[in-house]
Amino acid sequence: MYVAHLSLHDFRSYPGLEVDLEPGVTSFVGRNGHGKTNIVEAIDYLSRLSSHRVASDLPLVRRGATQAVVRAAVVRDERRAVLEVEINPGKSNRARVNRGQLPRARELVGLVRTVVFAPDDLALVKGDPTERRSFADDLLVLHVGARYAGTRADYDRVLKQRNSLLRTARARGGSAGESMLSTLEVWDERLARLGAEIMAARSRLVDELNPLLGKAYEAVARGATRDDATMAYKPSFELTDVAMTPEDLEQAMLAEILRRRSDEIDRGVSLVGPHRDDVLCSLGELPVKGYASHGESWSFALALRLASYELLRATGDDPVLILDDVFAELDSGRRSQLAELVAGAEQVLVTAAVPEDIPEGLRGRRFDVADGEVTAVE
Repeated sequence: MYVAHLSLHDFRSYPGLEVDLEPGVTSFVGRNGHGKTNIVEAIDYLSRLSSHRVASDLPLVRRGATQAVVRAAVVRDERRAVLEVEINPGKSNRARVNRGQLPRARELVGLVRTVVFAPDDLALVKGDPTERRSFADDLLVLHVGARYAGTRADYDRVLKQRNSLLRTARARGGSAGESMLSTLEVWDERLARLGAEIMAARSRLVDELNPLLGKAYEAVARGATRDDATMAYKPSFELTDVAMTPEDLEQAMLAEILRRRSDEIDRGVSLVGPHRDDVLCSLGELPVKGYASHGESWSFALALRLASYELLRATGDDPVLILDDVFAELDSGRRSQLAELVAGAEQVLVTAAVPEDIPEGLRGRRFDVADGEVTAVE
């Protein structure tokens, strides 16, 4: 699968843009702030309905406009389909396939899949748990489909409602009555049911990624073996069995919620659930965070993305690989290694400040981007 044409309307800095694309490698070259990353960000947004750069949709809409449209013609097995998302900050987004509107925008998720390498990837291993939870959830949306995105959205809504109820109970102090506690129990059950689904999915994902991660780390880190890099899923509470079913996880989470009831009311926040979990990244017996060198951390982050690519590739079409300003962060050895590992992908989109940043193995078709103008270089 590859993107054959991209059309933008009021997305980021572009009032309008039409770009023809091809399989193989395409690079967008231009100074920072001139719009090259906006192009690949749009394709990634179409894949996941979220950006790898910002947490909300508002910055994606050009200043002065009320909505943005991203439209792409995608080719799979010589068949062409047009995917479109209308971004409406503060309102529901709308999605279409071949001009036919989908009942829910999230049904667009995964129809084209992307894996993005970006400078911020270092936060995957050196940042706080939020980064690793987002990594796992974004990958699961593409790996298992839009259903997971729905489960995650439902969990967030339940968590918000439950936290509101806990804050009310805290404000009332000891006067939180039987009715309020009964209402809280209803939200406990919903949180545990959805939370167990998320925990089970994340745990399976880590199990599937581990062998791919080890192989990828061996490829990008000098002198490494495939047993060096590992991941482990760490829930917010202790489990008696790592192989628990979703039903077991639900009951375990309910028991922990009950045990922490007074703490949650005192603090007015939910203390148990996948929103507080982590994915531990290790080299040998030591965690990457706090112990690995800068080079080792970069190699681990690259290996995570390569493992993601291989996982998606094994369960469907080749994802579109996006290398967003990543080569400027790497030494020449890692540049060449990464280029060699991804050169065989069906479609690779590269952004760089100058042509010299792009390794020889990824010198394909090129567009220059300057002052919002995108020009093909013959």
